[in-house]
Amino acid sequence: MEAIARELGTSRSSVSRLLSFARETGLVDIQIRSPLDQATVTGEALHRRFNVVAHVVPVPDQTTDVDRLDRVALSAARILTSFVDSNMVMGIAWGSTMSAISRYLVPKATHNSVIVQLNGAANPRTTGIVYASEILRRFGDAFGATVQQFPVPAFFDDPETKTALWRERSTRRVLELQGSMDLVLFGVGAPNALVPSHVYAGGYLEEADYDGLDRDGVVGDVATVFFRADGSSTDVALNERSSGPSLSTIRRAPRRICVVAGDSKTESLRGALAAGLITDLILDESTARALLAG
Repeated sequence: MEAIARELGTSRSSVSRLLSFARETGLVDIQIRSPLDQATVTGEALHRRFNVVAHVVPVPDQTTDVDRLDRVALSAARILTSFVDSNMVMGIAWGSTMSAISRYLVPKATHNSVIVQLNGAANPRTTGIVYASEILRRFGDAFGATVQQFPVPAFFDDPETKTALWRERSTRRVLELQGSMDLVLFGVGAPNALVPSHVYAGGYLEEADYDGLDRDGVVGDVATVFFRADGSSTDVALNERSSGPSLSTIRRAPRRICVVAGDSKTESLRGALAAGLITDLILDESTARALLAG
């Protein structure tokens, strides 16, 4: 009001009276808008467009992708708590996004709950056990759940080896748990993401694998199962060697939570939505806008 008074060459009290009169007559409407308001509007637009429950995390546009992932992971960890309950089977993928979420989990006591690993983490350079088990342990500790690991390669060298191992009773037990999941939590992998997905940055794929993905028109993956922009995954050669669950197995779970940070993953996210993999979507506001713009 002091600034207006100086501009008009009048007193502050006169400006106050004029503003009061303007508000009472409806000439002036003063509002304070929270950043959360726009996030809510964007979330509703995503629901109408993609038929998912969207949780949009307000993040300033100038935020780095590393910090963006951190903020989205923090929100996702808190939202997840309300979804978790006793007597549930929860499927957890491993990767950069899941690792970030696991550091912010809010403890909630449950009983008779199981955390099951979605896909193997071994490659020719590492067993992947330390990396994947630490993520799963954090989830198990937070919810008092039993953890069922899946100590197999992320990708087999030969599809026949996978077929043979999938017949083993010890492996079938884990596969049966995956088939009865009540909740699945995953991110989406994208070859060109600014914060690289662990499957692309951790030595899991060789040059020939990338060439094959290009030939098959792949835009991303969920739990090392690859899909195209239209959501299809049939005839993607690398899926024959992947230890991840089929997309139909993921779709069988009643609640399927996808967490995404960074609009460099937009194309991959669109493919996952086209595949019908997502019921609940947690993402930053910039990615949400990019998704709606497509």
